[in-house]
Amino acid sequence: MSKFRRIEGLVLCLVVVTMAVAGCRREGPSALPVLVAGASHSLAVAADGTVWAWGDDERGQLGGVGPMDRSTPGQVEGMADVVAIAGGGLHTIALRRDGTVWAWGSNAFGQLGDGTTTDSTPVPVQVRGMADMVAFAGGAYHTLGLRRDGTVWAWGLNRAGQLGDGTTTDRWTPVQVQGLADVVAIAGGVEHTIALRRDGTVWAWGDNEEGQLGDGTTTNRLTPVQVRGMADVVAIAGGWGHTIALRRDGTVWVWGTIWAWGTIDEGQLGDRTTTDRSPPVQVQGLADVVAIGGGFAHTIALRRVGTVWAWGNNGYGQLGDGTTTDRSTPGEVEGLTDVVAIACGYWHTIALRRDGTVWAWGWNKKGQLGDGTTTDRSTPVQVQGLPDMGP
Repeated sequence: MSKFRRIEGLVLCLVVVTMAVAGCRREGPSALPVLVAGASHSLAVAADGTVWAWGDDERGQLGGVGPMDRSTPGQVEGMADVVAIAGGGLHTIALRRDGTVWAWGSNAFGQLGDGTTTDSTPVPVQVRGMADMVAFAGGAYHTLGLRRDGTVWAWGLNRAGQLGDGTTTDRWTPVQVQGLADVVAIAGGVEHTIALRRDGTVWAWGDNEEGQLGDGTTTNRLTPVQVRGMADVVAIAGGWGHTIALRRDGTVWVWGTIWAWGTIDEGQLGDRTTTDRSPPVQVQGLADVVAIGGGFAHTIALRRVGTVWAWGNNGYGQLGDGTTTDRSTPGEVEGLTDVVAIACGYWHTIALRRDGTVWAWGWNKKGQLGDGTTTDRSTPVQVQGLPDMGP
C-alpha cells in the first residue's frame, strides 16, 4: 500500500528528521539537535536560544502569522532559551532549557499535545504534562518525548500503533510507551518510532509494512519490539519506510558503521541493491561515521573528518553530488567540509559547518533551502540571514 496519505484534503508524503548530531552542542539538559527539517520546512536554534524557521508555512509550522512560506529564515515569536528543536510533517517542537516542551503548526491528530485538535496553530503552545525532558522527535503526525528517567512518551496519530501504548487510539496528550526503560535517544519515521537504550540495543514499534521495525517480519507492532542483530548502537534515525542505526564496531570500523533496514525502492539502504531488508544489512563503503539522517527515500551520513555522504533517491538533487541520479551506494556531497551537524527533510538536506554557517540542497519549492529562491539545488547553497549559530 502506498505511503501517500490523503489527510486534511492534502496529499503528504513525509519523512521526519533524526536525532543525529555531531560536534554541535548547546549547554542544557542534553546535547540535542539544533538544526532539523520537517517535510518541507527547516529549523535552526541560534546561539542565543532563539528559533529560526523557513520554508513551508501551510499549517503555521514556521511560527508566524501566515500562512506565508519563507525562502529565508525568520524568527519564531515567543520562543527563547531553546536548547533543541524537532520537525514533524507540518508541525514543530521545541525544548526549552527548563525542560518544558512547546509545539506549533498542524494539530489535526493532537500532535501538539495540548489536549486539543485545533489545527493551524502558529503560536507555540505548551505540551501538557511534560517536564524534565531531555530529548524529543517528530513523526509525520505524532510526537515523541524522552524524559530524564529514561521513559518515552508519545502523542498524536496512532493508527499504526506508533505511540507504543498498546492501542491504535489517537492521543491528544502524552501517553507512556509501554515496556521501555533506560532509553537514551528516540527517532520518528512517518508512522513508526525507534528508541535506543543505554545498553546499545534498538527497539521499534508502529508501521512495519516495509520491514522498518527490523524484527524480521512485516507485522505492525503496538508496543516496542527489539531490532534483530543490533547491538552497540550509538545513534538512530528514521526515514519513510527505512530506519538507520550507527554502531560502534571496533572489529570492522574504527568508529562504527551505518546499518539500515526497511524499504529501499530507491537504494536508500546503501547495500548495492533495491531489495527490502529485515533484519538489518550493512551499508557498503562507509566508515568513521559520527552522525546519520533519514529522508523520504534518501539517507545521509557525516564522517568524523567533516564530510557528508548520501545515497538513495536523488530526483531533486538531495544527494548533493551535482546530479539528479539515484545512488545505491554512498557518494560524497560536493564542496562541503568541516560539517558538524546534518538533517534530512522530505526531499532536502541541510548541514551546519563549524564556522556557524548553514548549507542546504535538494527540493526547494517552498523555500526550504533558505537561499532566497524556490529553485532546486543539486549542490549545497548557503542559507541566508541566520544569526550566529555558535559552536
